Amino acid sequence: MAKTGSLSINSENIFPIIKKWLYSDHDIFYRELVSNGCDAITKLKKLALMGEYEEPDAPEYKVCVTVNPTDKTIKITDNGLGMTEEEVEEYINQIAFSGAQDFMNKYKDKANEDQIIGHFGLGFYSAFMVADRVMIDTLS
Repeated sequence: MAKTGSLSINSENIFPIIKKWLYSDHDIFYRELVSNGCDAITKLKKLALMGEYEEPDAPEYKVCVTVNPTDKTIKITDNGLGMTEEEVEEYINQIAFSGAQDFMNKYKDKANEDQIIGHFGLGFYSAFMVADRVMIDTLS
């Protein structure tokens, strides 16, 4: 008899494992978070190519990293596709569930084959290696 079910993971137990084995180089969180910004821009460009988003004339896409040593903060911003509240719930609140992969599956036959970097759903969590608190401010 076959059974299916859900696997529950306690984030307090899984983060040390992710930190030790997947992110042995602690500076990798920069790459992971900048990659997330690049993916957001690639998604917006893909929607523009399909006619689902109207790009402004000569758009200047960018990912910025701002370090504030006084406040001990790092801010990574992009002007790509943001997330709705539902998308934050679905993609951010689930470890190892890739919103980028979900996006690619949804639009795979509708536009060019620009590569989206994030496929494993773990890059965002690298921020917890260096931060006591992580904030997401997003607009869709």
